Amino acid sequence: MANVRSLARVDSWVGFPQDRPPVVFNVFFWGSVFVSALLIFANLKMLKTPGSTADDGWLRGFVLMSAVALPVTCLLWPLLPWRATVPVLRKTVTVLFLGSSMLLLSSGGIAALLVVSVSVGNALVVFGLRGGIAYAAITGLFCFLIGFFNPDQGLIASVVSGAVMLLLCLVILVVVVAMIEAHRRAEETAVLLAELKDAHAELRRYAEQARELAVAEERARMARDMHDSIGHYLTVINIGLDNAQRYRDLRPEAAWEEVRQAQELTREALADTRRWVRALRPLRMEGKRGVEALAALVDSFNGADIRLTFTPSGRWPDLDGEREMVCFRVVQEGLTNVLRHAKARNVEVRVDCTAQAVNLSISDDGRGGDGETAADGTGLRGLRERVEAVNGTMDVHTAPGEGFRLRVRVPV
Repeated sequence: MANVRSLARVDSWVGFPQDRPPVVFNVFFWGSVFVSALLIFANLKMLKTPGSTADDGWLRGFVLMSAVALPVTCLLWPLLPWRATVPVLRKTVTVLFLGSSMLLLSSGGIAALLVVSVSVGNALVVFGLRGGIAYAAITGLFCFLIGFFNPDQGLIASVVSGAVMLLLCLVILVVVVAMIEAHRRAEETAVLLAELKDAHAELRRYAEQARELAVAEERARMARDMHDSIGHYLTVINIGLDNAQRYRDLRPEAAWEEVRQAQELTREALADTRRWVRALRPLRMEGKRGVEALAALVDSFNGADIRLTFTPSGRWPDLDGEREMVCFRVVQEGLTNVLRHAKARNVEVRVDCTAQAVNLSISDDGRGGDGETAADGTGLRGLRERVEAVNGTMDVHTAPGEGFRLRVRVPV
């Protein structure tokens, strides 16, 4: 982002925005005009000094031409076109500006060279490369003629001054071509960045939709499981109560035993329902992702009969929606299994984040069980399939009296 802002600042100095000159050209032009004005003022003052070299007719003429050309050049500057697609009348301003800048060169000193250079750059923008080269040739020829008609300069000095001016103009052409290319690339970069921003926003919307669909799928699956579980309890309770009704006269003890078992099943069904409600509640949370979502999920399982510890470390990586949902599902399924089967009092959930993966660990101090049977349970088997679908790994360790430990690695 800092590089983009730097590029925008550079383009504001060297670009050609909306038929206006670059900022750097404005700086060069007005700085050169100021210095040239000082030199012309000094030369005009010399004209009033008797016996000075300014009494020479050729020098007097150059000074007067420069004095007239300076305000004309300043007036033409705001009218200059800075794009090729302008009317012919606007392009004539470029020709007039070149003429006034060359007259300014006659006695404006070395500062006037920058004005002429800007004029050549303007010709390149308006008339193209051929027009810029033609302007450079005209400027070099004009410098040669100034020296040629100067009595104090010989032919060789005139040729050298003309060649130097031509070389300077060609260098300016190269610089302006580079500026135009840089501005074009900056505009293309701005367009690409805008498209990338839109694509990123669209991708975020798609990811959010995918996450919502995954959440809805989880809720539907869990609702089906809860329906089957509660339906089983209610069916058994109903059978027991029917038996109690039949036994109440002939076998009252058996009837009361059926009622007792129905009460026990009712308590188990109520506890199971509460667990499902805890498991479903985090799926309705909005605006939470990563460690924050997992912490809220763990907190939703806290109850009077169990103590949960959540320990995160590292910085949450940039996971896609599918991998993030797998992490969420691992913790959810692991805690649900603990509450339903482990009879544990303490459960620890660890989340270790690296740049390459998210490592999840769920361990408890419950009764444990047979390792092969636990690892092959329906819930864990489905969880393993989801983990492997994102190229992750899953390890389950349990033994009688040793509790239960689930470890999952989800790569970025």
